[in-house]
Amino acid sequence: MTALTPPSVTENRATRRITVPLPSASQDGERLCAELESANILYFPQTPFTISPADRQTLLGQKQTSAAFHKNVAYRPAENRVTGLDKSESSEAEALRAILQSYSQNAARFLGELLPPYAGKWKLDFASYRPIEERGRPARLHARNDLPHVDAFPTRPTNGDRILRLFTNINPTQDRVWVTAPPFAAIAPHFAKTVGLPTQARNDFLSAAIRGVARAVNLPGARRSPYDHFMHECHNAMKEDSAFQQSAAKQRWEFPPNSTWIVLTDCVSHAVLEGQYALEQTFIISRHAMVRPELSPIAVLERLAGYPLTSTI
Repeated sequence: MTALTPPSVTENRATRRITVPLPSASQDGERLCAELESANILYFPQTPFTISPADRQTLLGQKQTSAAFHKNVAYRPAENRVTGLDKSESSEAEALRAILQSYSQNAARFLGELLPPYAGKWKLDFASYRPIEERGRPARLHARNDLPHVDAFPTRPTNGDRILRLFTNINPTQDRVWVTAPPFAAIAPHFAKTVGLPTQARNDFLSAAIRGVARAVNLPGARRSPYDHFMHECHNAMKEDSAFQQSAAKQRWEFPPNSTWIVLTDCVSHAVLEGQYALEQTFIISRHAMVRPELSPIAVLERLAGYPLTSTI
């Protein structure tokens, strides 16, 4: 584990895991943001907020009969409901909703105190509970967690904003094991050639009108900017690229029981190899809140392309 140090200006170095001391970390929020934006992981050996023993017991006892279809139970804060449960598990939905709501609120409160530059400049996205053992879990290629990838949400485009995720391992005995591969800034030139850079974002009246009609009828991908389209294609291409998967330099990370870690998963190439029983909260952070905006994936891609890749209308 690496002690807290100022981030390097180099974009293409390997990911580091930064052990964050508490409670003094809240006085160093800008530097912690810079570490995240430099494709590092903020690591807390002990979860910095409370998850009650009763809630843990409920989660550890939860059985997911629909595991073949849902790899996690999702909590949607804006709707205050859970998804990903089989009909036979509907009796558990209320308990899970309350537990995940509490986790979501605690995670948001903690993040706001830890990272003041981001506070109030995010959209609170889904929280999730992952009760399935990752090792050997069957999944179609693009849904596999054990292949290094960067995150992109096909139905929730960010238009250049950042995907930040806070994870907690609630397994009482088992580590959650990750690997990371070279960060996005290092692999972007290769996948820009493989996928092809998207066409320039057009913000004229006609294109805006067409997008408005597509959104009104909920056409798939209607809200995707050229940036979002590329990131979704890159996510899939990384998993499809057997040469990249086999030869890319990888680092192994073990997250013990009751630890928490925070990652900008749109720039950290990551995969989960082992582990069962984890909680997670996703935040969509405004790209305008970044302290190192030049390291954002949108900035990396626009330097490669030479033109804007986000929509302003």
